Amino acid sequence: MELIHLTKSEFLEKVADYHENNGDWIFKGKRPCIIDFYASWCGPCKMVAPILEELADEYKDRIDIYKVDTEKEEELSEDFQIRTIPTLLFCPMEGSPQVARGAIGKEDLKKAIESVLL
Repeated sequence: MELIHLTKSEFLEKVADYHENNGDWIFKGKRPCIIDFYASWCGPCKMVAPILEELADEYKDRIDIYKVDTEKEEELSEDFQIRTIPTLLFCPMEGSPQVARGAIGKEDLKKAIESVLL
C-alpha cells in the first residue's frame, strides 16, 4: 500500500479541521492514522520511510499512513510546532493525537499502533 502525501487542505479535509473547531481536535478520518512529518533530505526520515511502507501493507484496511513534507507544507508544520523530524502523529478515532519525535524502529511503531490506534 502506498503512503498518502497530504497538503494542508487535504489534512483539514481528511484528518482534522482544527481551524474550524477553534483548535479543538475532532478526528475526521474513517480509520485511525499515523502522520509522518518529514523532509526529503533527512537521514532519519529516510530510515523510517520503508518501515512505514511495510506497516501500511501489514495494517491495510485498519489504519491509514500519511506523509507531510515539512518544506512544502510549512504552515501545517508550524501549526503542529514541528521542530524535529521525523515527527509522527498518532491519531486514534477518539481522543487526542499522540506525538513521537525522531526515528522509531518497526517493533516500537507496531507497539504504538496496537496501544494507541487499535
